[in-house]
Amino acid sequence: MISFLGKCTQNLIKCFKYLFTGQLRFSSVIEQAVSLSYDSLPIALIIVFIAAAVITIQVAKQFLMSGAEAYIGGTIAIVLIREIAPGFVALAVGARAGTAISAEIANMQVTEQVDAIKTLKVDPVGYYFTPRVVATAITIPMVVLIAELIGILGGLFVANVTINLHPQRYLYSVWAWMHTRDIYISLFKASVFGALVSLVCATQGYETRGGAKEVGISTTQAAILSTVYMLVADFLINLVFYIAK
Repeated sequence: MISFLGKCTQNLIKCFKYLFTGQLRFSSVIEQAVSLSYDSLPIALIIVFIAAAVITIQVAKQFLMSGAEAYIGGTIAIVLIREIAPGFVALAVGARAGTAISAEIANMQVTEQVDAIKTLKVDPVGYYFTPRVVATAITIPMVVLIAELIGILGGLFVANVTINLHPQRYLYSVWAWMHTRDIYISLFKASVFGALVSLVCATQGYETRGGAKEVGISTTQAAILSTVYMLVADFLINLVFYIAK
């Protein structure tokens, strides 16, 4: 994994070079944004909505028994914004779009399309990686922002149905507990996770050698590695912003 991390770092540097030398086409970024983020929006919102609903079901009765039902909204908002929304959205994008990135690039590698583009004196890493990394880094925070809103509303609905909590009390708790800083950190996490998923999956696909069997293996490895690196990044970001502040 350390060796693979080194390859990811090298590829990220090449992406920066490709980006800052003005070779990146805006149309490529838009195309990848639609394919990777917009098409993943429905499944991401469904996952976050269900997660918020389940958490609300789990905590609502206990809060009601202790007389703290007025804090349900704030609890759901904090959990969603700090962890659930950025993490679950990134996992959804990784499962749907990240594996597609790996399979696409791996297929190009084993069919020698990558070698063909090298003969045109075009950096394949910059050409294939940069639009995907930039697109996910910019658009995944947008998906997360929508998911946070949907999750909070999902918690409100479930709290109202299960323990008859008035929406005004729920929303008052949300506004009282939620801080702008948490939203900024959440969006920063989403940007890092999005770029990381694209970079890791693209690198795994690029390192594929062999035939169709290896493409399938590479896709599975991409899903595993992107999840592991995302969780490590999540730990480090939490350590920096919430422990070492």
